[in-house]
Amino acid sequence: MKKSPLKILYLYPDEMNFYGDYGNVLALVRRLEWRGLEANVLYHKIGDSLPKNVDIIVGGGGQDTGQLTIHADLLRIGGGLHQLADNNVPMLMVCGLYQLFGKRFVTADNQELAGIGIFDAETIGIGKRMIGNIITETEFGELIGFENHSGKTVLEPSQTPFGKVKLGYGNDPSGHNEGAVTKNIYGTYLHGALLPKNPVLADALISHALINRGEDSEKLAPLDDSLAQKVHIDARKRKQA
Repeated sequence: MKKSPLKILYLYPDEMNFYGDYGNVLALVRRLEWRGLEANVLYHKIGDSLPKNVDIIVGGGGQDTGQLTIHADLLRIGGGLHQLADNNVPMLMVCGLYQLFGKRFVTADNQELAGIGIFDAETIGIGKRMIGNIITETEFGELIGFENHSGKTVLEPSQTPFGKVKLGYGNDPSGHNEGAVTKNIYGTYLHGALLPKNPVLADALISHALINRGEDSEKLAPLDDSLAQKVHIDARKRKQA
């Protein structure tokens, strides 16, 4: 019996696609296809109904103007996103949507945007721009990327960070913690795009999705990730910026 395609939902493709974050969707699609699995990519735009049955949700970064544009719609679908989170749907939120998945985001010009509160965190815009190459140590090993943000994200004591910074800034100028993780939801400042450079995380999202569907995730066929491994070796030699 042929299995149905994995449904990948991309949030706000027009407003939140900074630094090629759509590449995260492409990486998931290709890694499924290379294993003989199918993907169906859905796009959530302002005013759309949120699908009740999706397997992976991806969101990217954007400028403050993009966050202001999508803000009301994100609040509108926030309850549905919480329900999907409670159902262990894996999600990857980068930069701007990572910030709005927290409790609130205060822009650099002091506009306060309520978040949807999936992460126990808040972000405050500060004068310092945190930009450059970043390496963070996570449960999946080292992840590499590029950060560019002026938001200082503070995690509540109850909130688990996604990783520990080895190079770069991460959540704030202290350069200690990076991102946040709740259930199967990962928030991060790593652009890149992130998943093509870090296929181990792409496969983790796919694995979470397959488990949710009651399918075997232990037999994901290995792929040739030698190019990504070379990128990692090169990244360790870089300076921050």
